[in-house]
Order: sequence, then structure tokens, then C-alpha cells
Amino acid sequence: MSPVELRASIGLAGVYALRMFGLFIILPVFAFYAEELPGGDNYTLIGIALGAYGLTQAILQIPFGWLSDRIGRKPVIYLGLVLFALGSFVAATATDIYWVIFGRIIQGAGAISAAVMALAADLTREEHRTKAMAMIGMTIGVVFTLSLMMAPLLNQWIGVPGIFLLTGCLAMAAMVVVYKAIPNPLVSRFHSDTEVAASRFSSVLRNSQLLRLNYGIFALHAVLMALWLAVPLSLRDAGLAAADHWQIYLPVMVLSIALIVPAIIYAEKKSQLKPVFIAAIALLLVGEMLLAALDATLWGLAFALLVFFAAFNLLEASLPSLISKIAPVGAKGTAIGVYSSTQFLGAFVGASAGGYLFEHYGPYAMSAMCGLLLLIWLILAMTMQAPAAVRSKMYQVRKMDAGQASGLSRELAALPGVYEALVLANEQVAYLKVDLKGFDEEKVVQLLEGST
Repeated sequence: MSPVELRASIGLAGVYALRMFGLFIILPVFAFYAEELPGGDNYTLIGIALGAYGLTQAILQIPFGWLSDRIGRKPVIYLGLVLFALGSFVAATATDIYWVIFGRIIQGAGAISAAVMALAADLTREEHRTKAMAMIGMTIGVVFTLSLMMAPLLNQWIGVPGIFLLTGCLAMAAMVVVYKAIPNPLVSRFHSDTEVAASRFSSVLRNSQLLRLNYGIFALHAVLMALWLAVPLSLRDAGLAAADHWQIYLPVMVLSIALIVPAIIYAEKKSQLKPVFIAAIALLLVGEMLLAALDATLWGLAFALLVFFAAFNLLEASLPSLISKIAPVGAKGTAIGVYSSTQFLGAFVGASAGGYLFEHYGPYAMSAMCGLLLLIWLILAMTMQAPAAVRSKMYQVRKMDAGQASGLSRELAALPGVYEALVLANEQVAYLKVDLKGFDEEKVVQLLEGST
């Protein structure tokens, strides 16, 4: 990567980190805080407050991405960060659960994910774009782990209102990063690998394999959000003070990440994504059952959380890879956009429905809901096609008309090891899915050079 590309990638990863930290850090401590608020004795409202950000994220993420194509990436990112900061300050000064819900809705309206990804694409060459996206993705995982560890301590020091104030300040700091550290793109254009194209919705939404994965991310985050309504209270009831919950979360997250690394390597190198994927869903279902069965003892809860998060982290890492392999070539950005919106919708539904069931029927009813969601996912995953062992490649091409692009697409698709090919004249890019075992990149380069 060039210095500009590296600077842009690090800066955008930092913006993502500052914003996502504000969303994640509230999860392990919110139930304690909400109990003390007027209206906080209603677990349905607590669930809605916890997941409300997901609803506005799901609704606005794709439109904000389209808006960034019209008015520019940075203006949309600034707008989203202002909304996120405003929502944080509203939640920080809330006097009842209803104002917290309002603040969380405004937080979610700061849906900058699509604009950030589009800006990353503007600022990186095709051959380095995957690295930039990987840096942003890894940042999210690290921030999630740090937030679980730091939340109990911050809650003890400054309380949840203080945490909301902190997240608002971090959003403002992210605006400074965007202004000072991230370059302005020389050219801003549409990128099929990172952005949602309205013309591609039909092919993505009719793809039964992608629909299975979309249901999966919906169920995964619905179950995750429901977990935060019960687990903090269970840990407290088992005798662990709220300020000490990090003593459980830290080893659980570190061990769970260590446990999944061999599974990820095995799945990718041996082309065994489907068996590993199904095993992880089954393990997640077991973890959910253990959380319900072992909620009375501290060691039991710790073990159940380890099982749950080992499966959760493996699935969280596997799903984007599966989306990339299964999505029609040239529609990867659309597939990821639909997938991300479904993820946020799952967070809202899981927290809201979980809170309702918790209030009216008890924690076991909420666990039953989670178990049913995961059981359906397991059945859907078992019936999905094993994804092809392919990788995505992008190459820049010369200016050409639509007819020339179509002809070049056919020539590329006929090369050994090329699974699928699409040349887009308006983007001056060739998108390929290739089987690395039979792929000869020199022949692709020769064909592209010959086309000039």
C-alpha cells in the first residue's frame, strides 16, 4: 500500500473504532442502569432501548451510502457522526427510559458504515482494497473485545450517563480524524464491490443461498442482543459484583478467539467452510442452552459464555467470507449492504422481542426464542450448497464501451481457473471469482494488456 492508502485505511479504521466502541460498550452494563430509571421496571422498554439503534441503522445505512454518491463521502460521514454524538448526549441526559430510547434511535440514525466503506474504496487501488477492508473488519473485533472488558470498570467510575457522554465525545473526535487524517479522494465514484446498486437488488434477494446467510446474521445478532438482557443480571445473581464482570469477559473473549483460529485456518485451507459453519451454529445452540441451564453458578456461566462466544466469533468471521464467495460477481457490495442491514434489524428484533418475553414469561421464554432462531438457522445451513473454493480478484481496465466490456468478460470467463467474470465499463474494473488451484494470473494480465 502507498503511504496515502495506508493513512486512509488506518484513519477510517480509527473512525469505525471510535464509533463502534460507543455502540458496544453500553451492552454489558445497560440492564443495570435501566433498572434504576423511571420506566425501567418494564423489560420490554429496556429491550427496545437496548436495540433501538439497530432499527434506524437498518433503515438508513443503504440510503446514506447512496447519499454519499451524490454529495460526497465526508459530508455524509460528518452528518452521521453528528447524529451519533447528538443521540449519545440525549441518552446521557435522559431522565427516563423513553428519552434513552429516543437517544438510541438518534444514535442509530448516524449510519455511516456504507459511506466509510465507499470512501475506503475511493482511496485505495483495487489490488489493495481487500487489505483496507480487512483492517476495518479486524478493528471491529478488537473494539468489541475491549468494550466488554472496559464497560464494567467505566460503569463503576462514571456510570452509564458518563459512558454516553464519552461516546458522544468520541464521535466528535472521529470527526477530527476524518478532517485531519483522512485524505480527500481525487475521484469519487461508484464501486460494485463495496456499494449497493439498486439494479442488483433483484439478483441478491432472489439468491436462496444469500438469503440463508442473511437469516443467519439476523439470528446471530438477535441472540447476541437478547443475551445482554439476561447475562449481566445472572452474573450478579451468581455473586459477582457488576464492577468485576470484566474478570469473566476478558478470559472468555481471549480464549474464544484463540480457539477459533485453527477452525478458520482449517475451513479455508481445506475448503471445509460448510462443515465448520454448521458445527459452529450447532455449538452456538449448545452455548445458548448452557446459558439457560447453568445460570445459577459463576463457573457454569463462564463455561457457557466461552462456548457461546467461541461459536459466535467463528460465525462472525465466517459469514462475510461466505457472502463474498456466494454473491454474484459485481454484486458483492449489494450483497454486503443487504447483509449488514439485516444484521442491525436482528439486533433490534432480538433485544425488543427478548425484552418482551423476559418481562411477560421469564428468562427461559427468551432463551427458548433464541434457541428456536438458532435451530431454524441450523436447518437452513444444513440445506445450503457448499460454497465454491474461490477468491475474488479485481483488475483495472482501460476505457471501453459496453460491447467491448461484454466481450472481454466472456474471454476472461473462458480462462482456466476463472469461475466467474464481469467487466464493468463505467467503473473500468474487471471482477473475477477464481479457483486458485487452476488459476493462471499471467494469462489474465496478458489478456487485459492485449485488450488495450
